[in-house]
Amino acid sequence: MDTVILITILIVIVGLAFDFINGFHDIANAVATCISTRALKPRVAISMAAVMNFLGAISFTGVAESLTKSIVDPFSLNNGEFVVLCGLVAAVIWNLLTWLIGMPSSSSHALIGAIAGAAIASAGFSVINFSGFTTIIIALIISPIIGFSVGYLIYSGFKWIFRNRKRAKTNRHFRVAQIFTAAIQAYAHGTNDAQKTMGVITLALITSGLLKETAGVPFWVQLSCALAMAIGSSVGGFRIIKTVGTKIMRIEPVTGVAADISSLSVIMSATLTHLPVSTTQVIDSSIMGVGTANHKKEVNWRTGKNMLVTWVITLPIAATLAALVYWIAAFLFL
Repeated sequence: MDTVILITILIVIVGLAFDFINGFHDIANAVATCISTRALKPRVAISMAAVMNFLGAISFTGVAESLTKSIVDPFSLNNGEFVVLCGLVAAVIWNLLTWLIGMPSSSSHALIGAIAGAAIASAGFSVINFSGFTTIIIALIISPIIGFSVGYLIYSGFKWIFRNRKRAKTNRHFRVAQIFTAAIQAYAHGTNDAQKTMGVITLALITSGLLKETAGVPFWVQLSCALAMAIGSSVGGFRIIKTVGTKIMRIEPVTGVAADISSLSVIMSATLTHLPVSTTQVIDSSIMGVGTANHKKEVNWRTGKNMLVTWVITLPIAATLAALVYWIAAFLFL
């Protein structure tokens, strides 16, 4: 079998493995709030999220098409498919490590950082499309700030609207609403997160010469990535669900709905404008914004600090790890 074809097949396999891991790694972000308030039982919530993730993933391709050209120029890479494979391997390793310790790191940061790191190791910094890469980084940095702000504003509005109603009665109504907001949030998660792997696989197909640059994302790539993420979501990442659902703040139905609405609005806005964002960062920061609006002392800022550190270090560590994977693999196989 031709080496290029073999590497491309490996890229598809590792890419789908990344999407599978991304599914159970990030499913906590979509369902942790409704599980923590007992609006839904864990298995029911996870099954619902898996279906909605799949539907979201097959609905859009704009982020994938944007990502294909934003990090590197596919035609400027020597052994481009080999670079992509090494980046994917590094991203998978980082995702598994953070899942094992129950820390909700950003799969987006891991994937984007890893692809950039492997490309730099192969051809130097000049290979990076700095205009597109900078746009992605700005979106990744700004989106959690927007999520925090929107969460703060939405819950502040809830407090004013329901200021004369008993908290227990309000929570009973919002527990039902939380089922719907969690479902829509899972859909939003699928619209953005699954597309990143679609973009990387499409990038590999272009660099290997198996796909024209203008062809867009093949449907089989879209469908397979959607299925991989949905199956991964059905497994459920209970370590991270515990962190997001209980260790940031004590979530009630009304605060859970506010967090869901704020995060899904930011994620869907990013999807519609073809920008990849970290759903982990957006959802967690929305929860913190809601908690701050409710009472800032309710937020476990130690957990928030640990999350922030993980978010900051993920991209450079993933890039460094990818560079190491590339150098080792190049020494052995090229």
